[in-house]
Amino acid sequence: MPTSPHPREVADRLHSAAIHLLRKVRSTDVQTGVTLAQLSALSVLMSGPKTLGELAGAEQVKPPTITRLARELERLGLARRERDAGDARIVRLRSTAKGSAILRRGRELRIGELERRLQRSSASDLRTLHDAAVIIERIVRE
Repeated sequence: MPTSPHPREVADRLHSAAIHLLRKVRSTDVQTGVTLAQLSALSVLMSGPKTLGELAGAEQVKPPTITRLARELERLGLARRERDAGDARIVRLRSTAKGSAILRRGRELRIGELERRLQRSSASDLRTLHDAAVIIERIVRE
C-alpha cells in the first residue's frame, strides 16, 4: 500500500496548480473591459462596502494606490463612495449595479473557460475534482 504524501508536498503541488489554473482562466478577464486590479477590488466589495483602508488591506496595497483605484472605479461608475450614517468622517466604497454586473460577467467567463478545459476530463476525474473542491472549501473555512 503506497504511503500518503506529506502535507508539505500536497501544499506545494496545490499552490503551484492553483496559481497556474487561475492564470489560465484569468485570460478571459480582458473581455470584461476593466483591469485586473479593478476586478480584484470589485470582488472585495461584493461582500459589502469597505473603507479605503479595509480595501487597501484586502488588496495588499498602499493607501495612495487604493485611492487611485477607488477614483477609477468611481469614474467608470463601478463603485460609489458613501458616508457612514453614524460618523460622517468615515467613507466607504460600495460596488454599483454596473460594477457587480461586470464582476459577474468576469466570473462567468472564467467558469466557462474552466468548464471548456474540463470537458476533456473523464467522469472519474470530474468526481475526483469535485471531491477535492469540497475538501479545499472546508480547509478555507477552517
